[in-house]
Amino acid sequence: MPEDLRDLSARDVLDAATSTLRTRRLLEVQELRVLEQWVAMHGADPLDGLDARGREHARAIGKVLRQLGGEGTPGVQDFCLGEIALAREEHVNATRSAMADVLDLVHRMPLTWAVCLAGDAEVWVARTVASRSRRVPADRMWIVDQAVARMIATESIKRILDVADAKIIEADTGTHEDEVAEAKQRGFAAVGQTEDDGTRMVVARIDAADGPGIDAVLERVAEALLTSHPDATLDERRSMAMGYFGRLGQLFELLLRGVDPTTDPNTDPDAIARALAIPADVLDLLRDPAIAARIAPQAKLYVHLHEAVLLGEEGVARVEGLGAMTLSELQVLLARHNVVVQPVIDLSDRVRTTAYEHPESIKERVHLITGGDYWPYASSTGRGVDYDHPTPYRPGAPPDHPPQTGTHNSGPLGRRHHRWKTRAGFTSRQCGHGRYVWLTPHGLAFLVDHRGSRRIDPDEARQMLGAGEQVELYFPDQPLSVEINLRR
Repeated sequence: MPEDLRDLSARDVLDAATSTLRTRRLLEVQELRVLEQWVAMHGADPLDGLDARGREHARAIGKVLRQLGGEGTPGVQDFCLGEIALAREEHVNATRSAMADVLDLVHRMPLTWAVCLAGDAEVWVARTVASRSRRVPADRMWIVDQAVARMIATESIKRILDVADAKIIEADTGTHEDEVAEAKQRGFAAVGQTEDDGTRMVVARIDAADGPGIDAVLERVAEALLTSHPDATLDERRSMAMGYFGRLGQLFELLLRGVDPTTDPNTDPDAIARALAIPADVLDLLRDPAIAARIAPQAKLYVHLHEAVLLGEEGVARVEGLGAMTLSELQVLLARHNVVVQPVIDLSDRVRTTAYEHPESIKERVHLITGGDYWPYASSTGRGVDYDHPTPYRPGAPPDHPPQTGTHNSGPLGRRHHRWKTRAGFTSRQCGHGRYVWLTPHGLAFLVDHRGSRRIDPDEARQMLGAGEQVELYFPDQPLSVEINLRR
């Protein structure tokens, strides 16, 4: 293809679009084939040849064979997943999902996989069908495979997936009916992640009998909000009303607004209680500001922002669990709440202790420094992690040995990452403030710091790992080997 696309004719551009499409599809197939080969290289059961005690120990540490795909697919050693994910520069869950999909395609959907191998189908569509049909028994998968293979190269994506869903039900009607029945009995309530526009989805599955009451409260609060938000639509006000479920004091204030029997002698207190589905004696208590304050929910909010923003300069605040927001948005978030500001932690301090366990004060500092899991390309920014010693803790060190636990030798790891680091041959070391070097069993090297995760030269990593205690090595960054043609 010519370097300058402007030299192409209209027909050449159309041909290039088709050629690029086919090339992309074949590259995606090759990505999956690489994962298939990794499974083949790590498909032996690690429990084979072990005695009963050895097998028990291997299971306890997670050194087992896991079946990621559906029935009839080969297993893969759990400990091998982390390294291939790092080679792909992504979270292990994404690699695990792709590996399960290719195993299903190869072993359970060979006809559909053949169409993908020829570059005639969108790989992600085939993967979607493989994932949705994972519960289907192996001896019934031909129903799904035949139907999808006939149409995946010629039909629209929606039609393909609609037919696939129908065939999945046809192939395993009993399981489908069981799942439908279970779904009706399964209750849950969840708050989604913060979207780019600062909103979050709230989804719940509740008892049908509770639905009308919740709807009535939303409608009543939405009506009360009409005075303060006359231009908002009903849907917008109902959305606002949902937020009041997390602010009980304000919720009751709105519910009671305009129906206070102390100011309206014609109002029947019992009628009010019945309308709000709240006992009359409880209503009396809720009118007491002290009681309302006591039942208000309490939460600890972590807000990160530069001092310049507080002085009026442009900038944003980052609120853990909610994402980025402007200072005005933060003011709205905190408005009408009792806010207690905790002392600012100076993260430049290096706090240490001689104990093996991490005190809460050190955990707090380490989390604020790292921002979450320090495994390369990890996506977790939560606090539900293990606090690891990158340089393993050595019990029985002499009294004059420097403390081994502290912000100088601590990093948050998810439980799976922690297990792999401890048992699967990965090596790490903290080599600076929030700066960690990793070396995988097959010699891939990564550096994790305030700029994220990136590959580094393995020899540099070995030097960093082998440096003496309290020695931090820094190497000049290598320039990116990418050339971008900006000619116009």
